[in-house]
Amino acid sequence: MSSATRVLIIGTGLIGTSAGLALRERGVSVWLSDTDQASVRLAAQLGAGEPLPDDGGRARADVALIAVPPDAVAATLADAQARGLARWYTDVASVKVLPVRQARELGCDLASYVPGHPLAGRERHGPAAARADLFLGRTWALCPLPETSPGALSAVTALATSCGADTVITRAATHDRWVALVSHAPHVVAAAMAARLEKAPPGALGLAGQGLRDVTRIAAGDPRLWGQILAANAAPVARVLAEVAADLAKAASTLVTYADAPAAEDAVSGLLRRGRAGTSRIPGKHGGTPRDFTLVQVVIRDQPGELARLFAAAGDAGVNIEDVRIEHSPGLPVGVAELYVRPAEAAFLLAAAEKGGWPVRR
Repeated sequence: MSSATRVLIIGTGLIGTSAGLALRERGVSVWLSDTDQASVRLAAQLGAGEPLPDDGGRARADVALIAVPPDAVAATLADAQARGLARWYTDVASVKVLPVRQARELGCDLASYVPGHPLAGRERHGPAAARADLFLGRTWALCPLPETSPGALSAVTALATSCGADTVITRAATHDRWVALVSHAPHVVAAAMAARLEKAPPGALGLAGQGLRDVTRIAAGDPRLWGQILAANAAPVARVLAEVAADLAKAASTLVTYADAPAAEDAVSGLLRRGRAGTSRIPGKHGGTPRDFTLVQVVIRDQPGELARLFAAAGDAGVNIEDVRIEHSPGLPVGVAELYVRPAEAAFLLAAAEKGGWPVRR
């Protein structure tokens, strides 16, 4: 997108404001609009753009990005098109079949519309949670319709790319089936596990580790928004949940049957192996092809600059760190940096860490 391009963002929540921040960093002019004027003001104060002028009907953008809940996309699109707010239109709702069907029913101009969905988000919501790098290296699904014009697809693709995302073209129905598996059903599973904690004894919660936080993190999302998402994609999500429930029911029954018996371990090992195999298929960083990385654990002191020094040592050794995690309990003088590298580079990282005085474990 050139710096002369103007984008209108309708909906200044997490996604809309993050898109505004990302586009402004690229020099794109951005207008902001929302039914909540306080949200618009906060997004503008954060640097995501300027409020849409009162003469919005005469202020025409190149692309309008509609960042509203799924059940409001079609009506918002119809209103924006009736007012002539932009030449091309897209949305960011996490379901596509529902808004497309409703847009058809409302008689929207589908030639200028590209249904879209950036696969990015946070458990927090609202403009205050926005980040300019939210879409960096993330997938942005585009679901052009038979009526969608090449110009619309080109413009919306450029918008997503300007936000730092990698675009993927797919059909609306296919998109909804896929996100049911990789996004929507996982949210319900996380919520079901987190719900077990609502009345948990304080002593039990005091034992919570990173594993529980990893499993339940996304359950902190906005229940109202997620309720709309799940309702809009009900059938595909229900199918995935039924399969997950069947696996869990079988595991529970098996564990009860073999309680306190060594056979219980063998009885659930099949599910655990399948789970590990499934995890290994999740794409690596930037959504790329999954790779087998080697984990190198380095003990580092809890002091300023220690992690930077470790990274510098890895760089000097010609090692590219593919991913990193930090395990550290508050109050302890040391933590563990878990570094993921290509197998061929592990030995170089181990040597560099040992030379720098860091205890290591592979």
